[in-house]
Amino acid sequence: MPFTNFDARHFSATEKTATNTAITSLETALATKLANLSPEERQQYGSVNEQNKLIINKVKDFRDTQPALSSPDVDWTEFANDHDTRLYIQNLIQRLESLLDGLKNSKILHDWDNYQAALNDYEFAKYKNGTSATGYETKVNELKQFFTGGPVGSTTEPPKTTEE
Repeated sequence: MPFTNFDARHFSATEKTATNTAITSLETALATKLANLSPEERQQYGSVNEQNKLIINKVKDFRDTQPALSSPDVDWTEFANDHDTRLYIQNLIQRLESLLDGLKNSKILHDWDNYQAALNDYEFAKYKNGTSATGYETKVNELKQFFTGGPVGSTTEPPKTTEE
């Protein structure tokens, strides 16, 4: 795929409204289902690792196939509801993470496109400044602070920053 001018990937005003409305709707639908854990609570309750999930699944299998062997001290309706909800949430997380990955990748490409256009504009400003065209000296001086190293007149990439 070419890495410039992503015309087909721009959001129209209608698309922006639709996606914002969908996100707001999702936030509203999930508001009463979300939990806010402190770091200590996350440590305490986050101990159900993959091995322990296997135990949970095995107990559920026994409950489903041989309920007479199940402890009467466990609220099995609540157990089933917790298990079903956990599976549902895991599915939602996977779907949302897939969307998030796609959005992050799209943002990276748009950032790259903007950066390439900015480099082109800087090169143009340097060219025009070299012809003594009015106004370009200030622009070049303002922009050149972002470029370090390399020979005079080159546009080396600015230092990498963390993703915003």
